Amino acid sequence: QCPLINRGLLFKQTEPLLLHKKWEEYVVLFGTKQSRLELLNSAAPSFFRVVQETLWEDVLLHIARLTDDPNSGKKQNLSFLRLTDEVGNENIRAKIGRLTAQSINATTFARDWRNRRIAHRDLGLAMGTYVEPLAVASREMVQHALESLVAILDAISMHHLKSTTLFRLGHDGGNALSLLYVINDGLVAQAQRSDRFERGEFESEDLVRYDL
Repeated sequence: QCPLINRGLLFKQTEPLLLHKKWEEYVVLFGTKQSRLELLNSAAPSFFRVVQETLWEDVLLHIARLTDDPNSGKKQNLSFLRLTDEVGNENIRAKIGRLTAQSINATTFARDWRNRRIAHRDLGLAMGTYVEPLAVASREMVQHALESLVAILDAISMHHLKSTTLFRLGHDGGNALSLLYVINDGLVAQAQRSDRFERGEFESEDLVRYDL
């Protein structure tokens, strides 16, 4: 079997699952409905702008890490590119090689963002004097990139375990969707309190300022 599976490194699914989880939270907040964006902007526009940019860049950085060169000088990296040499069976090794090549193409944009914007701030790009623009990146491209990584894992899993892995975990409690409901309830309560003040019918609880 693939040593990486046996040693419980990448294919204990921790890294891919974490990546998918972060991406799901991003999509829930910023990539599903215009009404959700309006809700976030009504509550704390500056804060959620920071959250949006931070989550987006972190997802791209995570994709870049998982598709990095297996070796950086004398150091070794936990990368999908290491898998082809780790798989013993020639047929599955050839398949993994093809899928990895496809994934590298699908994730090129993320590594460009990592190299010239996230991990390093390219001077020419920052000053607007660089002739090569930053690679185009979109939610569709991120989704395609994730699917290309899953295809590699599923090929290995089917060969060794005769099964695949579900990376989309759905929405449980305490996630981004839960936050949206709390924000909505808070905005509704705030509007009702303001209305009571305007009518001069406010309640004692309306004057309470909680020490958060």
